[in-house]
Amino acid sequence: MDFMSWTAVAGALLLLFSLSLGWINRTLVPLFGLYLLVGIGLGPWVLDLVQIDIIKYSTIIAHCTEIAMAASLFMTGLKIRLPFSANGWKKGLMLAGPAMILTVLGVMVASHYLLGMSWPLALAMGAIVAPTDPVLASLIAISDSRDSDSLRLSLSTEAGLNDGTALPLLALALLLFKADGSLSFSEIGHWFSIEVLWSLAAGIAIGFIMGRGLGLITTHFRYTQREFSPSDFVALGLISLSFSVAMMLGASGFLAAFAAGVGLRSAELKIQHRFPDERQEEDGISIPAEVVVNPHQRHGFQEANRVESVGLVVGDALTFGDIVERIFAAAIIIVLGITIAQHWQPAGLIIAAVLFFAIRPAAVWLTTSRCSTSRYQRLMIGWLGIRGIGSLNYIAWAWTHGMRGEEVSFMLDCALTLVVASVLIHGISVTPLMSLRKKYQD
Repeated sequence: MDFMSWTAVAGALLLLFSLSLGWINRTLVPLFGLYLLVGIGLGPWVLDLVQIDIIKYSTIIAHCTEIAMAASLFMTGLKIRLPFSANGWKKGLMLAGPAMILTVLGVMVASHYLLGMSWPLALAMGAIVAPTDPVLASLIAISDSRDSDSLRLSLSTEAGLNDGTALPLLALALLLFKADGSLSFSEIGHWFSIEVLWSLAAGIAIGFIMGRGLGLITTHFRYTQREFSPSDFVALGLISLSFSVAMMLGASGFLAAFAAGVGLRSAELKIQHRFPDERQEEDGISIPAEVVVNPHQRHGFQEANRVESVGLVVGDALTFGDIVERIFAAAIIIVLGITIAQHWQPAGLIIAAVLFFAIRPAAVWLTTSRCSTSRYQRLMIGWLGIRGIGSLNYIAWAWTHGMRGEEVSFMLDCALTLVVASVLIHGISVTPLMSLRKKYQD
């Protein structure tokens, strides 16, 4: 197929999914699951129209998944409108920290003893498939800044923070792999100080400072200049700057993107606090600034106050981030469906079953016992841990950083198979479980 043919196919698919979205939302298979099935249909297993090996094009895949994850993490952080003392942050930290470490260790042990992987590659397998995905988690994450659902908030904060745990462990697995399983004390110390302490602290600080600072500056310029045209480039610039500056300084770009969203939301809250006469309240709580304004009627904001100004900034950032997230997510999941025919490994389903039904639920159950979370909600969180684009990014990262060989290929094939299983199984289970939860709560 030539370029024009692919353009026509892409246009037809976009129109088909857009026009049938109402029907799709009433089916068990989620939109991302349908993207995956489209990729499988286009790939070698069905029509054999195209063959794409994500390992061969790992550099491109790494950059595309970085864009999708950075935009999604920024969006996730921007939607969370909680004080840092809130229980939602506490649960998110427990899920992204202790629960994530237990999950990685559980997958590592299972991969070593059930599939015979060496300890370094078993650790890499755990680090790749343990994190929940910030992009596909949109199925169960908070929908906007007014969403106070504790389950969705817990899953959102976990998805935003767990890269800070998983990526350092993948870096450790790479070091062990290259050192043939033996590291000196100085090498371990260097890994811990740079990949853990510096990466986490600097990533969060860089992103939060940029998000809060640029949010306040942009709002000030908009208010003083009376300029209320669309500001999509503010979101693009903030995502790009926070991610790239953090990466260039050896910090976590993903944590920086998430913290940038949190920082921009913090700027909105600060403006609401400084100018109480300009804000609107509901039941004594300030309404999010982006809810107060209508970004499609900008001609009416020639005399907008500061709260309305920051509302336009936040609203534009949410709109832009959502578009970028959906476009890249759709493309990457379709590519995953195409490439799975070349990397299908039934052994990966063994680890998938152990992870989905034992390791993840047990890790969540153990670490959330003191988080004021009901038994039913802990079970739901333990199950609703979808894997996806984040795992693909880690696979590409491992390959481009020199993790090669026959045993590595086996491990990566198992990881890709597990991701496909998660997209389908977890995706299909979301709607009935959420309906059951609503009935259970009522």
